[in-house]
Formats: sequence, C-alpha cells, structure tokens
Amino acid sequence: MVNYFFTSESVSMGHPDKVSDQISDGILDALLEQDPNSRVACETLCTTNFVVLSGEVTSQAKIDYADVARQVIREIGYTDEEIGFDADSCQIVVAVHNQSGDIAMGVDREGAGDQGLMFGYACDQTPEFMPLPIALSHRIINHLADVRLNGDVDWLRPDSKSQVTIEYDGSTPVNIAAVVVSTQHSDEIEQEDIHKYIVNDIIRPSVPGELLSDATKYHINPTGRFVVGGPHGDTGLTGRKIIVDTYGGWGRHGGGAFSGKDATKVDRSAAYMARYVAKNVVAAGLAKECEVQLAYAIGVAEPVSVHVQTGGTAQIPEENIARIVQEVFPLTPQGIIEELQLKRPIFRKTACGGHFGRNDADFTWESTSKASTLREAAGLGSELPEPQFVVT
Repeated sequence: MVNYFFTSESVSMGHPDKVSDQISDGILDALLEQDPNSRVACETLCTTNFVVLSGEVTSQAKIDYADVARQVIREIGYTDEEIGFDADSCQIVVAVHNQSGDIAMGVDREGAGDQGLMFGYACDQTPEFMPLPIALSHRIINHLADVRLNGDVDWLRPDSKSQVTIEYDGSTPVNIAAVVVSTQHSDEIEQEDIHKYIVNDIIRPSVPGELLSDATKYHINPTGRFVVGGPHGDTGLTGRKIIVDTYGGWGRHGGGAFSGKDATKVDRSAAYMARYVAKNVVAAGLAKECEVQLAYAIGVAEPVSVHVQTGGTAQIPEENIARIVQEVFPLTPQGIIEELQLKRPIFRKTACGGHFGRNDADFTWESTSKASTLREAAGLGSELPEPQFVVT
C-alpha cells in the first residue's frame, strides 16, 4: 500500500472540442428523431466564426444541417460576435455524403459497423460508480455551467476546464491535493474576484469537504487572464476529448470516439454496454471495481472476445464473471441497441459532462437493473448488498 496521486480533467460545453461533439450529436439526434434507423458518422470542425460539417449519413430524414448546428451553438451560449463565435453569423460549410456500401453490407446483416475494442469501467469510489478524480472534475464543471446558464453571475463565458488531483493511500482517497479551474470571463472582472468566487462558490460546494485541507492547492485561471476562448481561442474537433468522455484515464480506452456516431458503430454502443456490464457487476457486489473489454470484427455480430478484470477484488473467479456476463447481457450490436434503447434522439446531452456516471433516465447504460440477476447467477443469492461507497 503506497501513497500516490492521480489526476483527471473535465471540460465545459463551451470548450471548442465539446462544441464540435455537441454539434455532431445534435445532427445525430435530429436525424434519429425523424428516422430511428439513420446511420450516421458526423464530424465537426469549428474555429473563429467558422464551422465545417462532414461525414457519412444514410437516412430517410430531411434536416437543415446548418440550422441544427446554429441551434446547438446558440444554446451553448455563443451568441456574440465580440467573443469570436456567434450562432447567427458564423459561416457553416456542409460536406455530408452517403455511408459506404461496403460498410452497409455488414451492418445490414446485424453485424458490427467496424472492428475495434471497447472498455467499460465501474468502481465503488463514488455514488456515480466512477473514479473520484473524474467524478469531482465533472461536478465542478457542471456546477460552473449551472451558475452561468442560470445567470447567477454575468461575467462567466462558455469555455472552461477543471482538473482534480487526488492523493491515494492504496485504494483509499485521503486528500484533494490540487484543483485547477480555468474559466473564460468578461474583460471587466478582476482575477482576484474570479479566484474567490470559483473557490468558495463552485469548488467547495462541489467536492467532499473532508478531503479538502490547508494543503490543498487551488489554481484558478493560472495564466492570469482567459478572455479569448471557445472556438475563437482554439480550433475544436469532434472526438478529441475521449478521456473526459469516459473515466478520466482511470481504466483503459479502446481509442474510438463516441459523438456523431449512431449505435451501429460499436465504438459507441459497445462502450455503453461495457459500462452497463461493469456497473452491474459492482452493484451486484461481485467486485469493488470492474473493467470490461469487448472486441468486434466488422460485419460480425458476436464479440470476438469478452474480458473482465477486477483488480483482485472479485468475490468469484473473473472467468466465471465473464461467463455469466455473456449469459445475462446481449452483446451483439442489435442486442445492445435493443437492450439500451439506442435509436432514440438522446445523444447530444451525452456530449458534455461525461457519458458515464450521470443520473438521467435516458442514460440506460447507467441502470443497475441486471445486478440481482448477476448475483443470483453467481450463486450468491438475489438480494443486493447495501452500497458502501468510499466517498460521497
């Protein structure tokens, strides 16, 4: 048992990469709303008052791509040319074509839309069943978004980032060592006022007070100024925040991004199923942490491998958990889509604040409805143990 530090970050809906993710998922939702069988792989680039939409779409839906993008940008809060990005005046280029027929052949027979490997993870560190560093980073950034959108202060702008460093003693978090928050702001506010507000009104209400100490370091807008931000300050691209989207670097990532892809793309749907499996394994009390890997071949329905790791915390052999998982959960692309109801227009809201650890009924992969079934299949009875989270 040794002490070590682990850091994760989150970024806001106004971060340029997240602007791109939300536009791509906004396009996906608009298509699914009219045609639930739409096949979509939409990519977005955004920079100073300029957006490019590209990708492959096969759908009966008829949408105005530029209008959807403008609505997303407007709702994020970019509505002023003075900050370099404005929903109503930005130039939008649309370059979308049909999905490859070669890919479609495999999907038509209910196979995976691509080869690849996907990971899901869950643990008992927090009520979100998420690692503490990423859970706290999301809590901070979501609180910051709430006060901006509610108009609690008038100097906040959409672009912001948070970062939390936790000191661990073995598997137990003992201290928040550092918190970093960088938030775009108006030119009128003083940095001293920003620092005071972020620490007292954003960070402290968002994190467990018992983990804060006099030794905790706060870095608020460390450069001393963050007026130029969003797509005006940095070019954004879909799929560049995959670690923010998942587990903050705690646990592995298969490499495929989520946003802009319909559920026939196992990059997205199988990652959601892997999280669903891992969370139910932990909720069932079969392990204190669980990482699940699923792997697929393009055009083939069944996964080529299913692997479960628990970091030595399993109550039964890991190979038994993997066998039970394959009995309890549908793991074909079509089975995943049906189990998790992934033909609904629910994806834009996944594109900020993380895809996992969210308390939202539309996020079906966050349900623990299979926990009793798993526990019974493991021979431990169907009654679930009382959750014992490390930190609340």
